Amino acid sequence: MSDKNIDRRSFLKGATLAAASLGVPTAAAAERKPSSAKVPTKQLGVTGIQIPIIELGTSQTLDAVYDKKMHLCYREGVTMIDTALVYGWGASHRAIANFLQQIDDRQNMFITSKSESTRVSGLRKGLDECLDELQIDNLDLYLMHNATNPKMLDPDYIKLGDELRKSGKTKLFGFSCHGRDIIPVMNKAVRVGGIDVILFRYNFRQYGDLELNRAIDACKKGGIGLIAMKAMASVPKELEQVAGFTSDNFTLAQAKLKSIWADERIDCINSEMDNVKRVRENIAAARSTQELTAGESHQLNRLAALTAGYYCNGCASLCEKAAGRRTAIADPLRFLMYYECYGKQSRARELYGKIPEHLKGFEPAQIARAEAVCPQGIKIRERLAAARELLG
Repeated sequence: MSDKNIDRRSFLKGATLAAASLGVPTAAAAERKPSSAKVPTKQLGVTGIQIPIIELGTSQTLDAVYDKKMHLCYREGVTMIDTALVYGWGASHRAIANFLQQIDDRQNMFITSKSESTRVSGLRKGLDECLDELQIDNLDLYLMHNATNPKMLDPDYIKLGDELRKSGKTKLFGFSCHGRDIIPVMNKAVRVGGIDVILFRYNFRQYGDLELNRAIDACKKGGIGLIAMKAMASVPKELEQVAGFTSDNFTLAQAKLKSIWADERIDCINSEMDNVKRVRENIAAARSTQELTAGESHQLNRLAALTAGYYCNGCASLCEKAAGRRTAIADPLRFLMYYECYGKQSRARELYGKIPEHLKGFEPAQIARAEAVCPQGIKIRERLAAARELLG
């Protein structure tokens, strides 16, 4: 049995005894070695703008009256917030608007928002909606949410970026992407120009992806700012715990962050710090000058190998093409991750419900072809069945 295709039940049964003896360190280990009073900063691409090396992702529930997470981040130097029109359908924007009024320090905050529209008219309207809900005059960065096809970076989209920057409604312009299919989009962004920043999935599981690394190199050479998201690369907790991680310096979450900061091409990490404890844990890691040891890096690599079959890289161009484009795979597996790993049961069901019904069914032969090309070795049929049972 290979690490990549390890059976979940056998995996749990075989490693439970070993896991029982593992200790999990607290954030205090990293807090003992702060690098400064504030979170370190780094230049974003070639923009000349200094940003903290970690930002607060707000695809979560925020307290509209007084959000402790945002205030703690602000006090500790995490002066960068990422939001979107779809986050809480305006609730995220409104909570951030209240927070900005409370701190009365807009000039020192870097605010990013996004629109899911792929049309120029929709993106233009979306920016106005963002500004209205946030109650501010301009964004620091405006992104097209989830660009998955190079065709989206057409001349009209690039011209829109110029238009919006000249209007003063946003300082910077770019796009985000959740999956491995970002590679051709990143490469086109370098060729066409006009893109300031890309927010993309990047974590410890992808260090060996040659094509992705070449795309990152090209973007860095082209002066594009790079912000990593999906840093935790989560799988169901029981699998991650059994795989085990021990360290005198960092918690597992902190080690995952440190592995990304070790890549000098990355300017910032988008982290969804959904409680005060996680904010403190992330900030302690950002401040720490301690680098990962070879042993800690090896443990992350081992975790990636052992749990690969439960982590979808979002490369729909492989599996869904092999299945004949007649069934959705990447999105259901991503929403299943939201359900199993992030505690976002309602959101996961909502998103799954938007997938057309004719794309939720599948034939065994289709899925067999998809499983044959999956680089993660995911048992796609089982995972799609789990998605239908839990989210349908």
